[in-house]
Amino acid sequence: MGAILIVDGYNVIYDWPVLNRLKDESLHHARDRLAEMLASYGAFTGNDVLIVYDAHHSSGVHAVEEDLGGVTVVYTGEGQTADSYIERLAYSLVRQGKTVYVVTSDWAEQLAILGAGAYRISAGELYRDIETNAKVQQNKYAENPLTRQRNEVATRVDGKVMKKLDEMRRRR
Repeated sequence: MGAILIVDGYNVIYDWPVLNRLKDESLHHARDRLAEMLASYGAFTGNDVLIVYDAHHSSGVHAVEEDLGGVTVVYTGEGQTADSYIERLAYSLVRQGKTVYVVTSDWAEQLAILGAGAYRISAGELYRDIETNAKVQQNKYAENPLTRQRNEVATRVDGKVMKKLDEMRRRR
């Protein structure tokens, strides 16, 4: 089992230019795009991913947790900030012996996370890591005709077998 990556959702959305622009059109789409990016990243790294959004300014809202296929998204309830939820969760998970990384660019939150025994990653660091991993995936898994290696029989059999095959080919 990999580490647990806890992401302060709105902190990341407001930090990453691609999501910040998208948020201006639709906050819902920005949240969906972040979940999509982190699902791919989590699958590649083997980490469990949890995105936390706060709803503490909303009245009458209860905490909601949803599984989006590779990413768990939590919306905190009324009166609860994402920061307080993340701090409590990180502290609990570290006490259970789990490796926890928290993604936030909030300095006060980073100090609290480090005090709980978790690791901190800034939003910018995560974005650069996601881009790097996307390039690695593309280079490793995407078929590119310019870099594809030939897979010839002559490179996989010994000389005697190759000579016999060549004789058979010439007899036709």
